[in-house]
Amino acid sequence: MKTDYFNDTLYNKTNIIAPNEGESYELKHVKFTFKVTSEMTQDQLGIYEILLQPKTVGANLHYHRFMDEIFIVNKGILTIMMGDEVKQASAGTIVHIPRFTPHGFRNDSDKEVSVTLIFNPAMKREGFFKGLHETLSETPINPEKYLKLYNKYDSFPVDVEKMLPVLNKNTGN
Repeated sequence: MKTDYFNDTLYNKTNIIAPNEGESYELKHVKFTFKVTSEMTQDQLGIYEILLQPKTVGANLHYHRFMDEIFIVNKGILTIMMGDEVKQASAGTIVHIPRFTPHGFRNDSDKEVSVTLIFNPAMKREGFFKGLHETLSETPINPEKYLKLYNKYDSFPVDVEKMLPVLNKNTGN
């Protein structure tokens, strides 16, 4: 068959993901759901829904070398740490975190927070979330295993001594 160099070949590869659809993983205080995956976008984009229960850390200060991260706050008030600065992001807020920008996030409130996370490029981020589910389900959490997972998926803690997602010893998080 002769290759056509002059015309585009069109495909219908549309994905429609309903509000309650997507592969989900749940921990004691966090639930993450894959909405648009690396496989769907040839690793160009990843979109994930994160639900944080009250008084829960999503991630402590870290940065990415090869990807940008965007937070879209859907419900509640998300606390965003950016270096030494801490901001409250209410529903409707969009936070763009370029690569090499130290950041972290948590729910300091008494109500559930829903956030959409977008990674560009995706860098197979689903593997990170699956590994996070495995690592954080273990008691006690193995810091070396946690750091290895972090580094494999382009996440680098600002302070290795404070990398585990723990709010304080009284929350059980």
